[in-house]
Amino acid sequence: MREVNLAGLDLNLLPALEALLRRRNVTHAAAEVGLSQPAMSRALQRLREIFGDPLLVRAGGGLAPTPTAEALAPKAAAALEALRGVFRAPPALDPSRLERTIRLAAADAQTILLAPPLVARLEREAPGVDLVVSSIGRDIMSRMELGEVDLCFATAATPLPPGAVSQNLARDRLALVMRRGHPAANRDWTIADYARYRHATVSFFGDGVSEIDARLGAAGVERRIGLTTPHFMAAVAAVAASDLVTTISAAFAQRFAASLGLLLKPPPFDDALDMTAVMTRLRAADPALQWFSRLLREEAAGAYAAPGIAAIGG
Repeated sequence: MREVNLAGLDLNLLPALEALLRRRNVTHAAAEVGLSQPAMSRALQRLREIFGDPLLVRAGGGLAPTPTAEALAPKAAAALEALRGVFRAPPALDPSRLERTIRLAAADAQTILLAPPLVARLEREAPGVDLVVSSIGRDIMSRMELGEVDLCFATAATPLPPGAVSQNLARDRLALVMRRGHPAANRDWTIADYARYRHATVSFFGDGVSEIDARLGAAGVERRIGLTTPHFMAAVAAVAASDLVTTISAAFAQRFAASLGLLLKPPPFDDALDMTAVMTRLRAADPALQWFSRLLREEAAGAYAAPGIAAIGG
């Protein structure tokens, strides 16, 4: 059989070929694929030219396949089914049958609040799914572009790949956190108070940059940083043992207020804090990650439902 130039091949001939070789009747094959009998006859003639073989010959009042046709029949059937599969809608995702690892980049605060309910939910609904949580770090952009991270929790200061797709998971609030015996525990803080006391700040990139400083800078206030750490847990532990203060997620601080003896106050500026998850466009098109994002949003809505800050620790 001579080699066929695929660039000039009419794929409409494939269903005609498969029907002809299976039905061995031009009229019946034509009806099956929705062609007129003359059109099917022309298709058969074109196929004979392509393969350099008559394919079907008259014998005993009907048509009989040539040896070439007999060899082609199973291949044509398989090729047609494969072509249909390309354009067939994928089956609906069944999380209970899903087997894969989902890789998240998150701060310790997000891991502490979300990992327990997420793992419990996966055990019930998707036992074949495992989670790997890593730190965010300076290389988060390249790790996402290389596919090493499926989803990243982001703040306004997080550098992200071009065209990243983000979704809001939940609305949190900021809380000014200090130990209960702090010298300023009984006063209502003003913006100016932020310059009077040393602060603990959380910086994923080790540069001390925080969106809190951007909010203070707009008011002309600069604070003194006594501790810079990439871990929220280290920040609240240091605050509990000193006169440092910190301004962090109210939902996270609330989790440790009683056990560490912390007092939470509303900050003297806009306390809105959006929880955001980010993926590359390629990852955002993955049905499994679309499903996981919905699950994550549902769990985040509960984890970040913080009560009124003024009532915590007072």
